[in-house]
Amino acid sequence: MRILARRIAASLALVTLPAAPAHAAALVDGTSLSLLWGVPFAGILLSIALFPVLAGKFWHHHYPKVSLAWALAFLVPFAAVYGPDVAGAALFAVTALEYLPFIIMLFALFVVSGGIHIGGRLAGTPGVNAAMLAIGTILASFIGTTGAAMLLIRPMIAANATRQRKVHIFVFFIFLVGNIGGSLTPLGDPPLFLGFIKGIDFFWTMKAMAGPMFVTSIILIAAFFVIDSIFYRAEAVAGKRNDTAPNRITIEGGINFLFLALVIAAVLLSGIYANLANVKLFGTYVPVESIARNVVLLVIAWAAYRLTPAPLRAKNQFSWEPIREVAILFIGIFVTIIPVIAILAAGTQGAAAEAVRLVSDENGAPVNLMYFWLTGGLSAFLDNAPTYLVFFNLAGGDPATLMGPLSSTLLAISMGAVFMGAFTYIGNAPNFMIKAICEERGIAMPSFFGFIGWSAVFLLPVFALVSSLFL
Repeated sequence: MRILARRIAASLALVTLPAAPAHAAALVDGTSLSLLWGVPFAGILLSIALFPVLAGKFWHHHYPKVSLAWALAFLVPFAAVYGPDVAGAALFAVTALEYLPFIIMLFALFVVSGGIHIGGRLAGTPGVNAAMLAIGTILASFIGTTGAAMLLIRPMIAANATRQRKVHIFVFFIFLVGNIGGSLTPLGDPPLFLGFIKGIDFFWTMKAMAGPMFVTSIILIAAFFVIDSIFYRAEAVAGKRNDTAPNRITIEGGINFLFLALVIAAVLLSGIYANLANVKLFGTYVPVESIARNVVLLVIAWAAYRLTPAPLRAKNQFSWEPIREVAILFIGIFVTIIPVIAILAAGTQGAAAEAVRLVSDENGAPVNLMYFWLTGGLSAFLDNAPTYLVFFNLAGGDPATLMGPLSSTLLAISMGAVFMGAFTYIGNAPNFMIKAICEERGIAMPSFFGFIGWSAVFLLPVFALVSSLFL
C-alpha cells in the first residue's frame, strides 16, 4: 500500500519548470470532429435561454439535472470514441485550468459584495438617479456586474418608491450597471475574466475598453437623464410626485472594502507573476499562480463571510442560490465547449471553416466589425461568457497576438460580449436577477420581447456608433 501511495502521489503532484498547460481542447485533433459534437454545447445554452422563460418552475427545480444531462451527452460518446483516458484528461484540464479559476473569482466577489449594505433615503430625482447609474457603472468593473447590481438595486428601488413612471430607470440600470459597466477589468464581467485566464493582461483590458465604455455610458446616461426628466416633470404637473425626503445614505460592512481590495490584489499578482512554474496533475500542467490565486480568493471569501454580521447580510437578502446556479450551469458549459474549441482551433481545416471565413476577408485577415456583431448577437441570446470564449479561439486564441497585431479584433470580441449582454434578459446573469427583484417589489418590468424593444431603440444606435469609432 505504501508503494502504491507513493506512485499515486508522484503522479498527482509533480512540480515542474514553466511549461505550456495542456488545455482540454488540445487533447483531441479538431480536424477529426464534426459539428455534431457541438450539439450538447448548443443544447445547454438554449436550455439556459429558453427554460426560464417557457418552463420556469421546471427549470428552478431541475436545472442541475439539465446541466448534467448535457455534460454527459458529450462525455459519454467522447469517451466511447477517444477512450476514457482522453475524456478524463480533457475533463480535468477544463476544470482545473478554466472552470475553477472562473467560478472561484465569481464566488469571492459574490460573498464580499454581499456583505456591503447601502441604506438610507434618497430622493429619486433625475440627477440622483443618473448619479447612481454612473456610480454603479464604474463600480461594476471592480466588484463585478452581479455585485454592483445586487448592491445598488434595492437603494435605487427605494429612492424611486413614490415615482409613478419608473420602469425606464431599471431598464437603464440593466444596460449600465448589469452589463456595460463591467468593461474595464477582468473582475467586471465573466467574459473578460476568461480572457484573463487565457493570458490577456489585466491592464490591456482597462486601456482598450476605457474609450468604448465611457463613450457608450455617457451617451446612455445622457439619454436616461432626458427621459427621466420628462417623466419627472410630468409627475410634478400632475401632482403625483412625493420626493421631499432629504438625501441621506448609510454604508454598512465597510470591512468588505478591504476584502475587495485583496481580491483585486490577488488577481493582479497572479497576472504579474505568471509562468513561474507548473504543477503536473493528471497529465495537466496547472500554473502555480493559478492555484495560489484560487486558494487566496477562497480564504478571502471565508474571512469576509465570517467577519460580516449575519443581520447585515439579511438586510441584503443574501442567498447562496444565485452562485450555486451559476456554478452548476457553468460546469456544464465548460465541459460541452471542449469539442467546439477544438473545432475552432482547426481553423479552415475543421468543420467550422465557414464560420472562420465569415469573420475573415479573402486574405485571411479578421473582419473586426463582423467579430463585434456576431459575438454580440450570440451574447445577447445565449450567454456572453462562453460566446466570448468561442470567438476568442476563432481569432486564434493566442494572447500575445490578440494583444498585439490583432488587438482590434480582441477589442471587437470584448465589446461585443460585454456590451450586448445587455440586449436581452438572458444575455448576462444580473439581468434576470434585477428583473426578478423589481417585479418582487411591484414594478411591472417589460416582457422578454418588450425589453428587446427598449434595447433596439437605445442600444443598437449607440453600438453602431461606438463600433464605427473604435473598430
